[in-house]
Amino acid sequence: MELVVPALNHQAAFTRFYDDFAQFDPDNADYYRPGKDDFPTYVTRLSDEALGKNLRKGYVPCSHFWLLDAEQQIIGAIRIRHHINTPFLSQEAGHIGYDIAPSYRGRGCGKQMLALALPKARELGITRALITANEDNMASRKVIEANGGTLENIINGEVFNESLARYWVDING
Repeated sequence: MELVVPALNHQAAFTRFYDDFAQFDPDNADYYRPGKDDFPTYVTRLSDEALGKNLRKGYVPCSHFWLLDAEQQIIGAIRIRHHINTPFLSQEAGHIGYDIAPSYRGRGCGKQMLALALPKARELGITRALITANEDNMASRKVIEANGGTLENIINGEVFNESLARYWVDING
């Protein structure tokens, strides 16, 4: 498996990734809907976010990566926010957010994807990353813990309106 920067040549794989969410996890499919509706514009937006260009209100520079399997299928997506200097990011969203396609969950893909992303966060100058998960999402919490996450606390999210487990991962190397 490898992490790649979103690119136009992955459109068919992205469509399959989105369709997997639409079928098996429709609550989270909406996040990826812009890529299904207009893939070239979506890839440009992700690229711009990594460069800190044309950021939407409330957004910070953010590098996006897709996890590809041996068949070049997108099985996961991970986002690394370059800083968390907003109340929402510093409390609820953290530095890193990720999703594994529903059909690939429970196979260790999330653990591997986060492990591949941590050196990229270090390259961005992040030495300690905040990563959050819904308190009851034990699979995501185990991914974070397997990558060195130390639980700081559980909070009630204001934006997400969920109980969130907040972890810190030391990525000094």
